[in-house]
Amino acid sequence: MENRAVRIENISIENFKNVKKGSICLENKRKDYCASIVGIYGQNGSGKTALVDAIALLKIVLCGQQVPAKYADYINVDAETANLSYQFKMSFDKGVFDVWYEFGIRKTVDETAVNMQEDGHVLQQKTEIFDEVLSFAFSSKNEKIRKSPLIDTRSKGVFVPRSKWLELVGRDGEKNTDLLVTKRYVQTTSRCFIFSREMINTFRANCKNEKYMAVIEGLMTFGNKELFIINTENSGLISMNALPLAFKYKEKNTEAIGNFMLPLNSPATIPNDALGVVSKIIGNMNIVLEVIVPGLTIGINELGVVSFRDGKTGKTIQLMSMKNGKAIPFQYESEGIKKIVSILQLLIVVYNNPSITVAVDELDAGIFEYLLGELINIISEKGKGQLIFTSHNLRPLETIDKGFIAFTTTNPENRYIRMTNVKGNNNLRDFYYRDIVLGEQSVQVYNPTNNSEIALAFREAGESFGS
Repeated sequence: MENRAVRIENISIENFKNVKKGSICLENKRKDYCASIVGIYGQNGSGKTALVDAIALLKIVLCGQQVPAKYADYINVDAETANLSYQFKMSFDKGVFDVWYEFGIRKTVDETAVNMQEDGHVLQQKTEIFDEVLSFAFSSKNEKIRKSPLIDTRSKGVFVPRSKWLELVGRDGEKNTDLLVTKRYVQTTSRCFIFSREMINTFRANCKNEKYMAVIEGLMTFGNKELFIINTENSGLISMNALPLAFKYKEKNTEAIGNFMLPLNSPATIPNDALGVVSKIIGNMNIVLEVIVPGLTIGINELGVVSFRDGKTGKTIQLMSMKNGKAIPFQYESEGIKKIVSILQLLIVVYNNPSITVAVDELDAGIFEYLLGELINIISEKGKGQLIFTSHNLRPLETIDKGFIAFTTTNPENRYIRMTNVKGNNNLRDFYYRDIVLGEQSVQVYNPTNNSEIALAFREAGESFGS
């Protein structure tokens, strides 16, 4: 099956960070747009970053990678496990799949890792993936398959249903014992079972069902090549004079996907093949950059040839900012410009590719609000891919369709909502401000503060230090 396009349609979260329960549809139900955009707005500490972290966890799992131990601490303090569920729409030339993937995470002890401390041995924690369920439905002009589980690991055996087992794995009885060991092993290594390297190889070797493999391979490809996460760590790296450059670049029969970390306060040494990729990415970005920041382009200053231990050669380079015929080191540009450059190539891909999803936490950090509103508006109206972002800047509420905006609430049992009773001529920004004051929605979107109490608290804090 070719011409595949994958999108996340819905995310449900339970006991994850400060979200006890939350479900959000990522599609615009008001109008039919090619692009899928959703901006998440809300009070500090109300679950915006939790949604981006849930998408980041999805990428790790779909890539079959080890889930970092820090995710064990993301489980809500009042719960022992967290549960996450994702719904996808996967479009092919021959039909459309609706796919559901869900799993739980829990904190366990890593008995293989021990910290030596004065008072003895301290066992380290790890994150364990459990109860994975992959289901799908299919529809085309000539065929319709109702939703049913493809792989359900909530059993003492490897997985059910038995009918799907026979098609995915085969009738060899010895495989059951081997895969049961595999299931236990990937769990102890903090990896998912369904998209682990071991199971993907098993499915590829044994399964002849085209639809089953389209679902599994489609999600795996999406996670590895088409889902990108830009979190607040990127902004922190920029503040420390490093440029995290996320990219997906395709030219003829070659494709490059990944991240570069280029130091800005000192020259960077990179191999020649990497330099070729960086040069193409920067050249591609400059087409857009000099339009949104008039006259600005990025150049590469090659400082010399270097040799690596493996015998390969590379170059020492320095990024330069080119404006008004003058070149200065890029490190002296504003953090806003650096933020734009770090994500611009992905925004270009989102604009042009229907099977790209980019999730950005605090998209507005350092970016002029008018420019931010215009960029989001252009992508929402003429783009093809999926952009999920959180922001504190309310300018996009005035520039993009209201169906592209969702809000967090103060209720941890119902974290994400869409505004109701919004008329076509309402300014959503003003409507949101009014709801903060009047509380007209069924769920409170802002926990009000008292200016007098804040002023008194400032004064008391100052007096306690003799200020």
